[in-house]
Amino acid sequence: MEGLIKGLIEVAIDVAGGHHNAQHPNQEQEQGEPRQTHDERSRSTWAEVVTGEQDDEGQNRWGNDDQRYGSNESQVSEESSRSRVRPHKAVMETHQAHMGRWNHEYKPNREDEQAHNSDGWQTVQSKPSRKPQKVHMDHWDGYKRHPSQQDYSEEVEDSAQLEPSEDELADLPRACDKLWQLDFNRLVPDKDYQIDCGEGKKVYSKEDMAAGTLFTWLGDDVLRRSTFSRFCSLLDNYNPHEGYKEQVTNEERQEQAAFIEEISRTAPIKYLYKYLLYKRIVSENYTEFKRLLENLWFTLYGRGGTSGSSSAFEHVFVGEIKGHGEQQVSGFHNWLQFYLEEAKGRVDYQGYIFPRGRGQLPDSETQLLTIQFEWNGLLKSVSSSFIGVSPEFEVALYTLCFYAGGEDNHLRLGPYDVNVKCYRLGDKIGSAFPIAEN
Repeated sequence: MEGLIKGLIEVAIDVAGGHHNAQHPNQEQEQGEPRQTHDERSRSTWAEVVTGEQDDEGQNRWGNDDQRYGSNESQVSEESSRSRVRPHKAVMETHQAHMGRWNHEYKPNREDEQAHNSDGWQTVQSKPSRKPQKVHMDHWDGYKRHPSQQDYSEEVEDSAQLEPSEDELADLPRACDKLWQLDFNRLVPDKDYQIDCGEGKKVYSKEDMAAGTLFTWLGDDVLRRSTFSRFCSLLDNYNPHEGYKEQVTNEERQEQAAFIEEISRTAPIKYLYKYLLYKRIVSENYTEFKRLLENLWFTLYGRGGTSGSSSAFEHVFVGEIKGHGEQQVSGFHNWLQFYLEEAKGRVDYQGYIFPRGRGQLPDSETQLLTIQFEWNGLLKSVSSSFIGVSPEFEVALYTLCFYAGGEDNHLRLGPYDVNVKCYRLGDKIGSAFPIAEN
């Protein structure tokens, strides 16, 4: 008995030590910049920390690479699952990564899901469940038809508001702020949705500072909006592994073309077109401009040593898993993808990252967040994204920065000082994401 008690005490000490002192291994920048030692990292500025998109490494939870993301289910072994669970989160737990195509009703009650899949193991400190939301997708099959056979929203009327001014043409930050003003589909916090930011933390902290989910609720009509709905229908077209060669079907290509057609009718995209036209980056042919957008965002390119395994859309909005053996979450900078994955129990929100200096702490009305989360058991120690903005705004913003800006684009978007990072892979977008600067 004494030996057993002693052993339990030693385990408790080890757990406490790991909880307070463990550092994330191999924090690595997305573009291969030199790694920093722990002492160097502790002296890094906030912008330096976030700029590198430092991602934690973790265990692959998607099973066989040959399985297409969203089309099959894979079972992670009980032993492997337990080895990756942080000790302050669970006593013992098995994990099953649900990879079914979009269900007609998401069930974000993680306690129920774990009870069903854990063979009796019980999780401690489970987060409170959220009321399941029905995602209306009965019309999504229609998006797979040929684009010429689909119905679209009416085009926004041409007006002087969509014409770039001389000041905007001479000053990229002014043009980007104009895109913010033209985002008529941007949601209103606490009216169209509600978030709970929880508590703050430092990038290298492993403690879960969020008592619940990030999204408390989302208005029933939001995912019925035309550009939102079409955007969401694209998210399950990818396998997240960087080394997996994507197989794109004709129906998926038609989904992509139809999404571009839908957003090309909105104010942000029409303003983008006129801006690039004045800069002589595109021709007067609007059809050619739409093809340019489709190629820029959906054309496959190589990442992680495998050709045809990635695209700008997949990396920036869907997210990817990079590395072999020890793996990391890369990309994943879209709030709609976060909401849907959180609703399905695949995302575990861990809290927001403290702003540098004396920056304002986020609240339920904040629409630019820097956060930490787990995606199917893999920790992304720092990630930033807009909240509540429309798909057309993000496509327009990142495209404008790609063609008219540089790697760092210091902007003022509404009330937010932001640096939009834009990395290039040849003539394609390698990554694009916002970094809060206040």
